[in-house]
Amino acid sequence: MTLRKKTGEWIRQTVFVGPGLAAFSIIVLIPFLLGFYYSFTEWNGLDLDKAKWIGMDNLNRIFTNDNKFWASLVFTLKFTAVTVLLTNGLAFLLGLALSQALKTRNVLRTIFFLPNVIGGILLGYIWQFIFTKGFKTIGEMTGWSLFELPWLGTPQTGFWGLVIVFVWQSAGYMMVIYIAAIVGVPKDLSEAAVIDGASYWQTVRTVTIPLIMPAVTICLFLTTSNAFKMFDLNLSLTKGGPGTSTQSLAYNIYAEALVNNRYGLGTAKAMLFFLLVSLIAIAQVWLTKRKEVEA
Repeated sequence: MTLRKKTGEWIRQTVFVGPGLAAFSIIVLIPFLLGFYYSFTEWNGLDLDKAKWIGMDNLNRIFTNDNKFWASLVFTLKFTAVTVLLTNGLAFLLGLALSQALKTRNVLRTIFFLPNVIGGILLGYIWQFIFTKGFKTIGEMTGWSLFELPWLGTPQTGFWGLVIVFVWQSAGYMMVIYIAAIVGVPKDLSEAAVIDGASYWQTVRTVTIPLIMPAVTICLFLTTSNAFKMFDLNLSLTKGGPGTSTQSLAYNIYAEALVNNRYGLGTAKAMLFFLLVSLIAIAQVWLTKRKEVEA
């Protein structure tokens, strides 16, 4: 290749790749590297010249003297496990139902997908009104104890309130992915299973699910990462309360850095959070990918 061709190739690569690489570096890569550096400092987030290098002190503090961090981690793990199961279970059932030849299936798909369009903060404040005002009114009119519970007032009901809103918001998006996978399953395989005497649910278990495992992998990854990163609903619904009983790990990091002005400690927690989410996501994808190969 002549020098002229090499120069032209470099120019084309720079034109097409350069802007995206520059944006990624400025928005993601550089802040991540700076966050890694500041996790080893004591810094209030305001004066760059006052970022004091303290080595592993932030990590030592987290592991030995930060009960709120570990309580938030336990809450986040519990929240993630429950919401991943409920969201994917509901989304899969909706996907099965709305893959049938229903006259209203397009309308129903739109209705179930709509909550995902609403921003998390706005959605949280809407549900806060529903929990505190709407449910109370229904409870007074009907006398049903379920609606008279202090949905955001106790650790138990606050947890389930967050779960309800998260599942309601996320299930529609996952439903679309499942529908796309389900309609792609060859009909002759399902028909063959029925001819062999398999019931509907046996056909779903032995034919449909194995063939849509790539969609399952995607949905599990998305719901797991979104549940771990849940912040906006936590902020607008409970603010981590009562006390810090419903404080997610993302909200704990936010409070440490932006409320307590301990950016060094906050970024150290964020680095641990990144490592934890990465390991869990990699493990989940690896496990479900194995199922795809078996299928």
